[in-house]
Formats: sequence, C-alpha cells, structure tokens
Amino acid sequence: MYEPKEPHTRRSASAQALRRRSEYQSSLLDHPIQEEQEPEERPPARHRPRPSSVPDYRTRSDYHREPPAHEREDDDRMRYEDIPFEKRIEAQLHSLTDIHFTDIIRWLRRGFLRIIAAAILGAVLVLFYAAIASPRYTVSTEIIIDPSNLNLVSDDVFSANPQRDSQLLEVESKLRVLTSRNVLTKVIDDLNLTEDPEFNRPGRLDGLRRLISSPTAPENRQLSVLRQLEKQITATRDDGSFVVVLSVWTGDADKSIKLSNAIVSAFEGELFKSSSNSVGQLAIGLNSRLDELRRSVTQAEEKVEQFKRQNDLQSTAGELTSTRISGALDTQVLDAQQRLIQADTRYKQLQAAYADRRVASSAVFDSASMVTLRASYSALQQQISSMTLVYGSRHPRLVALQSELASVDRAISEEAARLLQSAKTDVDQANSALQELRRKSDASRSTVFTENDAQVRLRELERDARSKAAVYETYLSRTHQISERQQIDTSNVRVISPPMPPQSKSWPPSSVLLLIGGAFAGAIFGVLMALTLGLFGHMREAGREFA
Repeated sequence: MYEPKEPHTRRSASAQALRRRSEYQSSLLDHPIQEEQEPEERPPARHRPRPSSVPDYRTRSDYHREPPAHEREDDDRMRYEDIPFEKRIEAQLHSLTDIHFTDIIRWLRRGFLRIIAAAILGAVLVLFYAAIASPRYTVSTEIIIDPSNLNLVSDDVFSANPQRDSQLLEVESKLRVLTSRNVLTKVIDDLNLTEDPEFNRPGRLDGLRRLISSPTAPENRQLSVLRQLEKQITATRDDGSFVVVLSVWTGDADKSIKLSNAIVSAFEGELFKSSSNSVGQLAIGLNSRLDELRRSVTQAEEKVEQFKRQNDLQSTAGELTSTRISGALDTQVLDAQQRLIQADTRYKQLQAAYADRRVASSAVFDSASMVTLRASYSALQQQISSMTLVYGSRHPRLVALQSELASVDRAISEEAARLLQSAKTDVDQANSALQELRRKSDASRSTVFTENDAQVRLRELERDARSKAAVYETYLSRTHQISERQQIDTSNVRVISPPMPPQSKSWPPSSVLLLIGGAFAGAIFGVLMALTLGLFGHMREAGREFA
C-alpha cells in the first residue's frame, strides 16, 4: 500500500513552528493552551512501519489539499534551520544505527557505474606505470656468519663467547658491516659505479643547477651513488640461525650478480681489515712495553749474580753446591744405616744358629761351600742308613762311611764359624762407614746453615728475576704470535648460496597481475566512494526528516 511521506494532517506553518518552539522551551508558561490534543508526530514509514492495527483517520481529500511546492520547500527549510545544530548532529548520528544491509546494496547499485569506471581507470593507470617503470632484477646471496672465528691457537686475541645472546649480537654487528659505508665505498671504487648511469642518474633539476652553480665535485657524486646503492641492497638475518640473506637489485641481471659478488668480497675484506687493525694496534702497544721489560729483567739477573759472588754461593742447576752436597751426604748416611742394620741382623741370626748347633739345618748359612757340604752330608746319611739295613752296623764299609760323615760334619762347623766371623767383620765395617759419613754430614750441615741466611736474600732476588723474566717471555711470545696473527684471516664467513641469474624481473610484476591488482584497487576505491556518497545522503535525509 502506498503511503506518502507528508505529515498525516496539514496544519498551518505557524502552528507547527509554535509546536517546535514549545518542544525546546523549558518553562511551562511558554507552552500555549491548545483546545484539543494533537496527534503525536510519527517517523516516516521507512524508518518505523505503521502497525496494521492503527486506523488511518486521513481521508482522500487530505491528500489533495497540499500546499504548493515552493511553500513546502520554504516550510521545510524553516523547520530545518530552527533545529539546533547539536540536535541535528545527534539525529544524524542516531540514524547510523538504522542502516540495513538492503541500504548498502541499494547504495552499491546506485554507484555501480562509478565502481566499473574506477576499476577500468585503475587498470589503465597500472598498465601505464608498467610501461614506463624501469625493470628490476633481484638476486639473493645466502651467507653464514659464524660468531666464533677460526681457532688457530688456544688463547686467541678474540675469544669466542659461548652465550647465545652475545653470539647473536656479534652476527648482527657483522650484518651491519655488510651494508656499511666502508664496504659500499669499496664496491663503488672497484666497479667504478660513479660512471654507471643507473647509479649516477641525473635529477630533474640537475640541468638547472649546473647553469647556476659549479660542477658537482667527485666527492658529492660518490655520495649520491652511495645513497642510491644503499637503497638497492638489503641484508636480513633468519631468526634462529646465523644465515644472512643479501638482496641486490639493478636494471640488469648480470650487473646484479656482479654487484652482489663485489659486496661479499668487500665485506670479507672489511672484516679482515678490521681484525688486522685491531691486532696491529695491540702489537704496537706490546712492542713499546717489551724494551722496558727487557731492561728490568737484565737488572734483576745482574743483582742475583752479584749477590752470589759476594757471599761465595755456588749453584748448579739453580741449587747451591753446599746444599746439594749436604743432601747427598744425608742420603749416604741413610744408606749406611740401612747396611749396618742388615749386617747386624745377619750376624745375630748366624750367632744364634751357631749357638744352638743348627749349622747343618739353618738357612742363614748360605754360602756355596755350605751348600756343597750339606749335600755331601745328606748323601752320606742316606748311604749309611741303607747299608745299616742291609749289612748291619758292623760292616767295614759302614765304618768308613761314618768316618767320612764325621769329617763332613767338622767341615760344616768350620764353614759356619768362618761365616759368623765374616758377618762380624761386615758389621764392624758398616759401623765405621756410618760414623765417617755422619762426621762429613755434620760438617756439611754447618756450612749449609751458614749459607742459609744468604740464601734467603738470594731466593728473594731470584724470585724477582724469575717473575720479571716470565712476564717478559710472555709478552715476547705474545708479540710474535700477534704479529703472525695479523697476517691471517680468521673470520668464519662462508657463502652457502651464491647469486643465480633471476628467471624474470622482480619489478614491476607481470601485466596480468598488474591488471588484476589495478582493477581490484580501482573497484575498491569505487565501492568506498559509492558507500561514502550513500552514507552522506542517508545522514542528510535523516536530518531533514527530523525537522
């Protein structure tokens, strides 16, 4: 059913203005006394549909009794201007909550031609850009930067830090060196990039600048090339690894590869140069210190020798002669005591066995003659026992054997007496040697005691000389080591993926992608424009309807 957007009942403009003034007046005296209760104003049907149960009191004649168009416009303008600005803004903002999906679809339908036109315009613009844009060919080089240098010696000048954070900081520092000005300046000089049009491209105002100023200095030209080169290279590190990716782009694929290799070579040279300079400064400081240390060691050693001459101290292999002699005598005394104890023990054993008449059976009598006599004595005893059982005790041969056994027994006794006397002689000799060694040891010890006081001062001088000599030798060895270390490159940098010729240019993308992207961007812009226009129209209409 069609419902017009005019008010349900037409009243005069003065009555409506009076009603609006009464709505914003705060005093009850400002409200006029009306004869009858006027019906409540309702929002238009499109914002709040009329319930079917509410009767429509308008008649057909009410629809035909409308004022002229110019009167309606003046009436609407007067009502819209009478509303305070804050109320209008509040009504417009409140109308945003009444936006439905159907309103958005309607706005998009109204702006369909704008969307199509924007998409076509975007596609044309990107194709035009692709036609005039300079191509870019990007190559990548993967470099592994090990934070720990090659360990040539155990105590290298640059020690490796085992902590993970410190290693990452070391890699990040070397990553910064990769794109530093020292490296790029060397690349510019090696490849003569100041004469390359791609890096020395004139600006739009360079021609005018040449007319009013002097020609560009070579330093300024190199600086401009350096700034352009910094824009065309990037270096990043993969998270969780020491691999660095160097990306270089130019207008030519072969030039990109050549430039990437030159940067890597200059980077390795810069690392070696930095390490060599640091080691060289350290070597210079050590060399200046060596002369002073050498003089100090010489003076300390001269003091030691002078003190030895003054106190008649002789030493061999760092030990005083008197001390060495005294030690040797003490050792000989101990050996003599040991020999005396052994000789006395043997003598007492022989004496006890001889007194107990155990000469034939005791093992202490162990000479060769005693062994032979014991064997003969045992053999004769066996023969006598055998013949006694066979012939009896009165047999003539048995008597002869018994006589021979007695002779062997006497020989054993004589040999035992001789061994006992020999043991007594050994005891006397060992005792005499011990007494002589003790006398010499006492004399040597008195000499050592005399020299000990001087040796205390001597040891102090020797310690001072040794400490100074040790420091000097350490510095001297370290200086030679550092001098050789300066000539060796120990930086652990390796290229694991050299640059390869790219299959296609990296920028601009292919025409199809540019066409799709431009059309999509233009369509998005058209959609936003259609929605913006629809939203503004909706808010403007909401303000008028509130009036």
